[in-house]
Formats: sequence, structure tokens, C-alpha cells
Amino acid sequence: MSGYNFSKAKVLIIGDVMLDRYHYGTVSRISPEAPVPVVSVKKMDQTLGGAGNVANNIAHLQSSAVIIGSCGKDTDGNTVKQMLDDINTRYNFVETKNPTTKKMRVIGDKQQIVRLDFEEITHMSGKYAEKAIKYIKAEIDSCNAVVISDYGKGFCTLEVCEEKIRLAKKRNIPVIVDPKGGDWRKYAGATTITQNVKELAEAVGRPVENLDEEVVLAAREIIGRTRVEYLVVTRSEKGISIVRQNDHMHIPTEAREVFDVSGAGDTVVASLALCLGIGYEISETVKVANKAAGIVVSKMGTAPIMLSELNNAFNNVSKIVEIQQLKAHLAKVKMMRRKVVFTNGCFDILHKGHISYMRKAASLGDLLVLGLNSDASVKRLKGDSRPINNEMDRAEVLSALEFVDFIIIFDEDTPYELIKAVQPDVLVKGGDYTIEEVVGADIAKKTVLIDFVDGYSTSKIIEAMKEE
Repeated sequence: MSGYNFSKAKVLIIGDVMLDRYHYGTVSRISPEAPVPVVSVKKMDQTLGGAGNVANNIAHLQSSAVIIGSCGKDTDGNTVKQMLDDINTRYNFVETKNPTTKKMRVIGDKQQIVRLDFEEITHMSGKYAEKAIKYIKAEIDSCNAVVISDYGKGFCTLEVCEEKIRLAKKRNIPVIVDPKGGDWRKYAGATTITQNVKELAEAVGRPVENLDEEVVLAAREIIGRTRVEYLVVTRSEKGISIVRQNDHMHIPTEAREVFDVSGAGDTVVASLALCLGIGYEISETVKVANKAAGIVVSKMGTAPIMLSELNNAFNNVSKIVEIQQLKAHLAKVKMMRRKVVFTNGCFDILHKGHISYMRKAASLGDLLVLGLNSDASVKRLKGDSRPINNEMDRAEVLSALEFVDFIIIFDEDTPYELIKAVQPDVLVKGGDYTIEEVVGADIAKKTVLIDFVDGYSTSKIIEAMKEE
């Protein structure tokens, strides 16, 4: 499969770095102390937030970034640094007396119950601003795109932003801004500002309905004030609009089940920066950003886009995944109490029996994971004349079935290790087995046998073809 390659891009990010912490649990009663739900916490997770999430997206798109921001001399600051080390992202932090910004969310039974913000907003000035600008000057020559990730926490001041934009423009480096607040004068001269309709309305100082003509009119007003080349406006179910002073383009969204919009803006910014950094035209760049945003909103929490997900989406085989990608997605799916079904097979020549079997399997839960024997595995099981169709051809055909959610190719003779990784709620196998014979029955919560449709098998089809 062909795909995007961002390995030659390097992005300089300045902005507000945060720690996002999630407490997941279940709700079974109301507190006797106050009319609020009691969340029994089952799991804690933490991710990079704010400008850190932009860096996280860039790292998972297999590119590199250096981040300049501020943090406190505290445990949360050390945690942020360690998380950046873990994704091989360099950083230069101005350490202040303020605590590292942290957002803590409590989620009970898929629903966010409360968010707690730990922060003290102090605008970067004096020796702190001088240090930030020093870091920017030291890093900018090695980068081919610049991001200003402003979350209104004090780092992206007029002084810092103006100097960064001046240095970038002098070197002909694109500057992508994720803005905050209503005064965008500090972003003057940037290449583009990306915002949603609500932020656009705040910037122009009047209501803006999510209609093509209103968005274009408001965006051009902002272009006139800030002298940016164009605006990129994210418009929820209506997609993304690119607006210049004399032309515009509307790119429709792609329908997806939305679990959580947290961090989607960071994914858009990261995608824009990488594409512009390696010289893509803006129309192609925004198509990539739109696709990436559609993927991350189907995840729970602040989660980055992975390069394999992006490339698979553009190749229409997004259901075909690697093991780490599958495990990451299933962890979030199970936290939402969705029932995972697993089955496996060679599926060499797809026929009615296969379709009936998989449809019944899918009906036993919320999500069907299909383990597909690799070509080498099929040869060991079926002989040197098999498979008739190679593994990627088989996987692509299966990915066209709406009731199949994920396909993962495995090379072993049995899917036992794969089943251990998936930990399915329901394991499905053909009716020619007994429960005791099913590989992985000791792992799954439940094992179900489904009878095959009489008269249909790949071997019979192959034999009939030979007779002809």
C-alpha cells in the first residue's frame, strides 16, 4: 500500500503544555452526602495535553518535533518530561514557580462526570520570556514548520508569538496557529490559523452560524485583521473550510461514530504542520487533517492519530490493523463496556457460508475482531497449493463487510497468542468443533459454536473449479 511519509518533517512547537489525567470507573449509586454519582474507579490513565498532544500526534505520525513551553518544578512536570522522553520528543521548558497545568477527568460508565483543572495562569514576561525566545532562536533553523499551540495558560504572549512568527517568516517556514481568546493580533503574519466556528465567532465578536456564507464572511474579516494567508475552520459534521481573501473551499466530513472530541484540534494542527512542512498544497493538507480528525474522535480520551491508521484510511483498508494498534483501541472499547467478539479463519475464497457465519458471530456482541491466517500459516495448514488469494487480498475483501470491525493477520498455526492479546468477551468457532477443542476457550469469557451452512466450503469450490 502506498501512503504518507512524514519522516523528513520536523516541527517546532511553542505553547501551553498540560497533563491530562483520566479516572475511569462505574456508577452504581448516588452519594448519601450530596446528590452526585459515586464513581468506583477501575483504571487511571494519563496522556500529554495541549501542546504536548500536538507533539504526541507528530510522534505517532512517525515524525519529529521539539517543544518549547513551561512547566512547574513538580511531580506533574517530571511526568510530562518522562512522557515526552518516551515518544522521543525533545523539549526546552521554562520552569516557573507555578504548578504544571493538569486537567483531571472522572468518567463513569462512558459519561464524563466532572473535570478538575489544576493551574495558575501567569503570562510569560521578563526573564522567562527572554529564555523562551532564546530557545526558539536556537531551534528554529533545524525545523521546517512551526506551531503555536495557545491554550490561554500564559506562555503564548504577544512578545513570544511575534518573535516566533518574525523568525519563521524570515526563513520562509509555515506557521500554524491554534488560537485562544478573542484577540488574535499576536498571531499577525502567520501562515494560517485553525479554529472551530465557536472560536471564530469569539474572534469576530458576534454570533456566527455554521453556514458556508457566514463562515466565509467571518473568516475574511479575521484575515483582514491578522494578515494571515488563509484560515482553516473546523465545522463539526460539516467538515472543514479553507478560506482565503479571494477564494474558499469546503471539504465535507466523513461519517464516524464520535466517542470523544478531546484533542481533535491538536490532531488537525499536527497534520497541517507536517503536510505544509514537506511542501503539500493546502487542499491536500486539509484533506489529510480532516481524515485524521475523523479517526481520533472515534477514540476515547485524548488519543493521537497513528500513521498506520491514517494510511489505512486513505487506502480504504482501515479495518486491517497491527497488534499494538488493535490493543490500544480495544482497551478504550472495553472501558466503555462494549462486548468484543473474536473468530478466525483462512477465508481463502469468500462464500455464502463464510458470510452467514461471520454475520452470526457479529450479532453476539458490539465489535467483531477477525483473526486471519497469513499465507505462510495457510500453507502449513492446507498445503503448498493454498492459499488461492494472498493475505492482503483476503484482508481487503473481508474489510468490505460492514459487520467486520477489525482484521489482524497472524502467522502462527493457531490464534492462541492473538486471543490472549484480544481477551475477547465471546470466542466463536465452527460447529464441527466441541467447546473443549476450541483454541483459546480458556481465555474468552464465553465460547460459542456456530453451525456452517451445508454445501459451502472453499475446498469444494476449488475441486469444482478443477473439474471444469
